Amino acid sequence: MTPAAGGDARAGDERPDERLAGLIAELRSRGARVTTARRSLLAALVEAQDHHLTAADLTAAVQRAHPEVHLSTIYRSLDSLEELGIVDHVHLGHGRAVYHLADEAHQHLVCELCGTVIEVPRQTFAHLARSVRQAYGFSVRSHFAVVGRCAACSAAAPAGGRTARG
Repeated sequence: MTPAAGGDARAGDERPDERLAGLIAELRSRGARVTTARRSLLAALVEAQDHHLTAADLTAAVQRAHPEVHLSTIYRSLDSLEELGIVDHVHLGHGRAVYHLADEAHQHLVCELCGTVIEVPRQTFAHLARSVRQAYGFSVRSHFAVVGRCAACSAAAPAGGRTARG
């Protein structure tokens, strides 16, 4: 398993205990310590499967299992896991950042009307990233979702009008 490689292999096809073991092995292979906070954060993210969790969600999960782990330790651990390429965060619209494991590289589409989040393979935007790199010498690394309308809301809402979240 190589989270930083950017592949789109479905790591979620592994059993949760195998996936957690692989993530812990990845931490060790990068010379990082496997602390209680890091192990607990990774376990919470593995358990979440396809759900994205806020830092508050992750803090609650860690402190349920390990109440002695301080809030600042959890945030530092999230930062270090992100620096190691094991965890990634994204901003889904106007809300707080959410976290997910980086071993399933994907981008996010968020419906501005109903709030539906659709995960799409990172390759979906590969042509755009290449174009931006060629035209501007800029390498795209998105922490933001693409906002628009899902198929259901596009079919139901009048063109150009904003409702619900508007």
